[in-house]
Amino acid sequence: MTELAERYRDLQRSTPHLRARDAALRLGTTEAALVASGATGAATPLRPDWAGLIGALPRAGEVMALTRNDHAVHERHGTYTDVSSGPGHIMVLGPDIDLRLFPQRWAHAYALGGDRPSIQVFDRDGLAMHKVFATSATDHAGWQGIMADFALAEAPLPPEAATAPEPPEAEREVDAAALRQAWLGLRDTHDFFPMLRQHRATRRQAFRLAGDDLALRLDPGAGAAALRLAAEREVPVMVFVGNRGAIQIHTGTVSTLRDVHGWFNVLDPRFNLHLREAGVAAAWRVVKPTEDGVVTSIELLDAAGEVVALLFGARKPGKPELESWRGLVADIADHHAAAAGVAA
Repeated sequence: MTELAERYRDLQRSTPHLRARDAALRLGTTEAALVASGATGAATPLRPDWAGLIGALPRAGEVMALTRNDHAVHERHGTYTDVSSGPGHIMVLGPDIDLRLFPQRWAHAYALGGDRPSIQVFDRDGLAMHKVFATSATDHAGWQGIMADFALAEAPLPPEAATAPEPPEAEREVDAAALRQAWLGLRDTHDFFPMLRQHRATRRQAFRLAGDDLALRLDPGAGAAALRLAAEREVPVMVFVGNRGAIQIHTGTVSTLRDVHGWFNVLDPRFNLHLREAGVAAAWRVVKPTEDGVVTSIELLDAAGEVVALLFGARKPGKPELESWRGLVADIADHHAAAAGVAA
């Protein structure tokens, strides 16, 4: 057993049920190094053919996909279907597993066995980008075939020392009038990020400058409140959670909601969301014009201005936004608008 694995075992004895990501943080190491050490179970390195690996996952049948950041964990059961790849991206567009993957930074992958077999992918800094877990409904032969096809006898080890977090993007002087004009001219929600880059504005900065009709500051609890109201009114939603290498999306209703030790949770049979409420520094009601009409979202940001989660009403391109969602967001805005003058 390695020294790191021994330290992990000691930590587990004193703090059981600690997630690997949080354990790595306490031990001053990376989650990838923890996995590679065997501390979390026997780990087999996998060949870093990212398009091939994701493209093989339909053979496993039903699995659970997990994508997270520091403050939100998104878990979705389903099958990887309609997988495609292109320069710098991999897309999974099934009705249950819905992913936008960006493997440029991916560097290490492992297959873990034990009670919860999984495939875990990490970036070059040792941060988890995406995980896939076998379930009782998984095709065992298909899963084992993927492991056999991609297993490596040995692979470069991930970094053991944790890398300092990247500093928040610096805010530059922005022409607020030009930014607002460009925002009002949007034709697709996917054009929003390119617009920010064009005007050299951060997301949080753009929200502050655009005007309350386009971006209205809400209190940090607005996201959880919106999901509670969506459950009560049976309004189908889209929940986006991502990191710098993956975005995972749930589309559908939510029903089983629980608050547990500072986490707001959706605990439905095929979709789980775990939201660390203290990690949400601000929420915004955001309005984006599109060719299909206005699209409204509630966007949750952390203290550095990074996205924690995005909430939309369920919709497809070419379809207008649900009036039920628009009304829900209006009600949330009425009750959760942040006090004037509060810093973003």
